[in-house]
Amino acid sequence: MKETELIYDWNSIESFDWANASVELNDETLRDGLQSPSAIDPDMDDKVRLLHLLVELGVAAADIGLPGAGPQVVETVRRLAHEIADQSLPISANCAARTVIQDVEPIARISQEVGIAIEAATFIGSSPIRQYTEDWTLDKMLRVSEEAVKFAVSEGLPVMFVTEDTTRALPKTITALYRMAIECGARRICLSDTVGHATPPGVRNLVKFIRAEVIEPSGEDVKLDWHGHRDRGMGVVNCLAAVEAGVDRVHATALGVGERVGNAEMDLLIVNLHLLGAHKHDVSKLREYCDLAARTIGVPLPDNYPVFGKDAFRTGTGVHAAAIIKARKKGDDWLADMVYSSVPATRFGAKQIIEISPVSGLSNVKCWLEENGYDSGDEVVCARLFEYAKTKDRTLMQEECHAVAAGRRPGTK
Repeated sequence: MKETELIYDWNSIESFDWANASVELNDETLRDGLQSPSAIDPDMDDKVRLLHLLVELGVAAADIGLPGAGPQVVETVRRLAHEIADQSLPISANCAARTVIQDVEPIARISQEVGIAIEAATFIGSSPIRQYTEDWTLDKMLRVSEEAVKFAVSEGLPVMFVTEDTTRALPKTITALYRMAIECGARRICLSDTVGHATPPGVRNLVKFIRAEVIEPSGEDVKLDWHGHRDRGMGVVNCLAAVEAGVDRVHATALGVGERVGNAEMDLLIVNLHLLGAHKHDVSKLREYCDLAARTIGVPLPDNYPVFGKDAFRTGTGVHAAAIIKARKKGDDWLADMVYSSVPATRFGAKQIIEISPVSGLSNVKCWLEENGYDSGDEVVCARLFEYAKTKDRTLMQEECHAVAAGRRPGTK
């Protein structure tokens, strides 16, 4: 049968045209990601390797730091900017900056020194709760933002104007801030769900409002970004909602590392965009991207993490294993990959793994024996392994299975 006859896709009914979607990705791992309270700052070689992986994964842009944080970050930004310039990497650079000239100045200095455009991502809080806490008036917010944007533009920097906490901000406030920024020369604006407050309907409402009330009336070619956090666990789904609503670029980080519980997960965002047909780049390096982040930033990769966790394509359940084994016997790798998974393991450098557990059937046992060089038709060995598994409270380890299959007590030679 044809693949399309084996899976009825309810997602595609009256759906967004993902195959023709045009959206870019901005990786925030080396800036927002490193603001995680648990993060370790990777060494420079690892940062450079991450930059190259982003290029191989088709990521359009990367935030390479907030140089206003101090000399160490300035040197990091300089080194990464040189790498982009010297290696002619097809990736755009941006740097975060508070809406103060002293944050923008080092970005301009490095950009001019290295000879590449570095987008200044100037940001300011915009919600009433933030205004009240900081004792900010709208006039003050407009004034400091105008100074920063005008300075960046005068220094030849492209500007992305970012309103923090946009998803809890008053319409009149963000309208005034964005209009000012565009009038002063910003050609990209960013909606930020800084505390992970938004739901998908909220994302769509906000994007629709900004396009109608800010971008279209400006008469300028202004790009729109979405930057979301996952405090409520909706990082990736909100990114997808933002794409559907018409943003030009979405931000995310490796494994979702970032402030508090983090940002949208770049790896899972790419997985979903790729499977939907919107990300048409090679994804074979996604596992290396995740492993590099986990190792160098100190982000543990949970066993049950989608696609890249140890358990993503691993089963010890009898019903699941039996279906995978039957699919394999039909000689179709795609069928075996998809019969009990919505993600094709082989496309992401993995494979379906069948193990033995207390909820296994004989099919699990025979499959394990066959894959490990034993006679799967040996009923005595099958029974011994099967009965042993039923006495345990977990999936069996490989050494355990080998010992039982050989008639030895596990833990002995």
